[in-house]
Amino acid sequence: MIETEVKIKISDLKDTRRKLLEMGCQVNRDFYREWNALYDYEDGRLEKKQQALRLRQAGKKVFLTFKGPPLKSRSFKIRQEYESEIKNLRAFKRIMKELGLRPVFEYRKKRMLLRMGRVKICLDETEVGNFLELEGKRSDIVKLAARIGYCRKDFIKLDYVQMIKEKRQKSYLSSSSRSKLPSPSSSSSSFSSGSSSSDSSSNSSVS
Repeated sequence: MIETEVKIKISDLKDTRRKLLEMGCQVNRDFYREWNALYDYEDGRLEKKQQALRLRQAGKKVFLTFKGPPLKSRSFKIRQEYESEIKNLRAFKRIMKELGLRPVFEYRKKRMLLRMGRVKICLDETEVGNFLELEGKRSDIVKLAARIGYCRKDFIKLDYVQMIKEKRQKSYLSSSSRSKLPSPSSSSSSFSSGSSSSDSSSNSSVS
C-alpha cells in the first residue's frame, strides 16, 4: 500500500490533544510507549536504496514494517509500506540474524493514536520534540491541518530517524569538541608560566 503523511512540529501536546478532542477526533489509543529498531545488512544496502526495515514494539505487540524509497512530492512524505505482526519476537530476531540483518539504529517515542474521518492522527513525544503526524489522502490532510491551524508551509517530510540521527550527530560533535578543549586549570597554569617567563626576560633586558 502507499502511505502518505506529514509531520507538524507542535509546542504543547496537551493543548493539541485538547483541540483534537474538541473537534470530535476519536481516540484509538491513549498515550503509550514505543520501541523502534531499524534493521539493515552489513553493507547498508537498504539505507543506500532509501528503503527501511523497521521492527516496532508497542506494549505486547510487535510489528515488522518495510518502507520503500520516498516518492517525489513537495509537501508530503509518500512511500510504499507493508506491515505484518510478529508473534514470536525471539524466533524472529534469530531469523533476521541468520539472514544477515542486524539492528543499526534504535529510538523510542511516546504516542497517542486518534482518527478524524479518513485521516489517521498521531501525537508524538520524541527526543527531537513534539509532533503531530497526519496520514491519509493529501486533500484530507490539508483540510484537517487547516482546521487545527496549520498550512503546507508547516509540513515536515523528514522522518524521525533522519531528525534523531541529525540531533545525535550534533550532540556527539559538540561533546567531542568540548572534550578537546583544555581544562580551566591547565589553561590557567600555562598562562601563568608564560607570564613569568615573559616578565623575567623583560627584567633581564632592563638589567
